[in-house]
Amino acid sequence: MPKKNESWNAIGRRKSSIARILMTKGKGGFTINNRGIEEYFGRKTLKMMLDQPLDITKVNGKYDIIIKVKGGGLSGQAGAVRLGIARCLEQINPDFRSPLKEAGMLTRDSREVERKKYGQPGARKRFQFSKR
Repeated sequence: MPKKNESWNAIGRRKSSIARILMTKGKGGFTINNRGIEEYFGRKTLKMMLDQPLDITKVNGKYDIIIKVKGGGLSGQAGAVRLGIARCLEQINPDFRSPLKEAGMLTRDSREVERKKYGQPGARKRFQFSKR
């Protein structure tokens, strides 16, 4: 059994965002970069993303979560936080691994933005061809 003051930490990554997660036993408080979840992530879909690993393992409201996240946009940051929370939950109880893995929460989404190439306006788009 975990000790009273025990805490768990993990790192989650998505696109160019990196999230450091610290979980301790508590009442279910979320702190993201010293701000509340409502203040940091305005969209409901992003807040829902953070709750997914907690809902799957049925531990919503049992842990206080302190998050430091940097880089990328809000969507990438939410994905990074979700992966970090899932990794923390796996540390807390190894039995959580199978439901989290089945839901795809422990898989790092490796998709990155393709770089822009020279002689083109974007990564794949070409300038308009002119025959004459």
